[in-house]
Amino acid sequence: MFLHLGQSTVVTMDEIIGIFDLERTTVSKRTRDFLAHAEREGKVINVSYELPRSFIITKREGEEEKIYISQLSSATLLKRSEQERIG
Repeated sequence: MFLHLGQSTVVTMDEIIGIFDLERTTVSKRTRDFLAHAEREGKVINVSYELPRSFIITKREGEEEKIYISQLSSATLLKRSEQERIG
């Protein structure tokens, strides 16, 4: 099962660690530091040319984690993931 994150980016459901609302979570300094550190290490992939609304943390076995920045809301991504599981 796959989840479309925006533009032409798709990830498998089993590699998703979490889907987070960017506006709500970046209030925390810890989250801002985490994202800044991931950006410096080249782990952040921006899949949107629009205003970012969520970030998705993924990890494949044997690889480092990746953080995708998406223009889709976390609620939309969660609905899509639920539809994938049902369908």
